[in-house]
Amino acid sequence: MSSQSHLRLRRNLISGLFVVIPLWVTFVAVTFIIDILVATGRPFVLTFARNVRSDYAVLADLLAQGWFQSALALLVVLAGLYVIGAAANAVIGRRILRMVDRVIDYVPLVKTIYSATRTLLNSLQTGNASGQRVVLIEFPSRDMRALGFVTATFIADDTGEEIAAVYVPTTPNPTSGYVELVPTKRLVFLDWSANDAMSFIVSGGAMTPGRIVMTPGRRDGPPITQPAAPVGEPVASPAASPLDNADAAR
Repeated sequence: MSSQSHLRLRRNLISGLFVVIPLWVTFVAVTFIIDILVATGRPFVLTFARNVRSDYAVLADLLAQGWFQSALALLVVLAGLYVIGAAANAVIGRRILRMVDRVIDYVPLVKTIYSATRTLLNSLQTGNASGQRVVLIEFPSRDMRALGFVTATFIADDTGEEIAAVYVPTTPNPTSGYVELVPTKRLVFLDWSANDAMSFIVSGGAMTPGRIVMTPGRRDGPPITQPAAPVGEPVASPAASPLDNADAAR
């Protein structure tokens, strides 16, 4: 085999992999989610099939088919999620959710997991409408940047400096990550949407909006929601960041 044929073979194989791998990852992820939904709804379908067997034999035989059970179970779960969402947006639904929150507050371990998950999801869902912003932080070193989401801001008691809590997701699984406390003056504010940021993270940086800034303190969008500084308390000069101290030591 000539070198040109060898290069063509290798190039085509690699191109094929780059085409198939995203499709395979998408298929595995969607299949995993569908399997969870089907497994959730299947007990209801089986119960319904047992109840109608004596009166509707034809329907019971159809319900005995695996593919029909899966399709009906998926529809049942999707309908249930829709009803839950509609109820949660209604007044009585919000009252019920508040009651659930109060009950969960009495269960120590469950309270921690539930509260953290709800807070993170609410922050990512509401996006810029509630002040949550997509930012870059100096991590893991001063000359490198990591993409994150500002989930909260507050004032440091000792320095009077505005601090942002930044959630930094990992690639390709954004449900795990780090929480960093960063002075807001050292953040790089991006005008990316949450969807832009998530696409960038999950794709390993391959899917980018095509625009980015690297200068800390620059704001390309509306300012994040900031709490007022404590009234009557002196504001101390900003403390140097650990990265500054490390540079000074070197």
